[in-house]
Amino acid sequence: MGRRRKRRFFKKIRRRKFKFRIDLQKLTAIGIWIFKLGAACLLAFVSVWYFGQQVSTVGDSMKPVLGNGDVVLVNRIIYNATTPKRGDIIVFKPKGNENVHYYTKRIIGLPGETVEIVENRIYIDGEKLEEAYETTDIDDVGIVKEKVKLSGDEYFVLGDNRISSEDSRNADVGNVKREYIYGKAWFVISFGEHFGWIKQKE
Repeated sequence: MGRRRKRRFFKKIRRRKFKFRIDLQKLTAIGIWIFKLGAACLLAFVSVWYFGQQVSTVGDSMKPVLGNGDVVLVNRIIYNATTPKRGDIIVFKPKGNENVHYYTKRIIGLPGETVEIVENRIYIDGEKLEEAYETTDIDDVGIVKEKVKLSGDEYFVLGDNRISSEDSRNADVGNVKREYIYGKAWFVISFGEHFGWIKQKE
């Protein structure tokens, strides 16, 4: 092998070694990031599993997000640090009645707001609510025939499947007080169509 060929040969080897070191550094950084993310998710999951609670969904009022019989892991600690937000899917007992099953609905109206339903449209403080999740039409406004003013600790909730939902339109449920919110629906642990993280949308 001539000198020139040898030089070219060793240059190629050095370039490959340098590229390999860069690729190895990138892979190491990515691996560390994935590990940290996985550890954080695992810690959050274990925390909620330990401090949370499992409840079964009754009925199809939250289709297509949740179905009848889905077993949901409820995050009971999240609202100790934050307040419930519009779009959150919450678990509660209507009026704190311990003799009924847990209800799972989506928050529509927040404390202090005015909620109105007109011709299948929801208005919050006079502004039409744009919903980024799939719902059915509101065929019955129930007790919400006029504007509903929420007090400082009340939330207005609806099921996504509104033709088959007992929610704040019904006198037996009404507005949900903060103290009666059990937690946030977090993860479907029963295997099936809805298994996995529950997507919360505003």
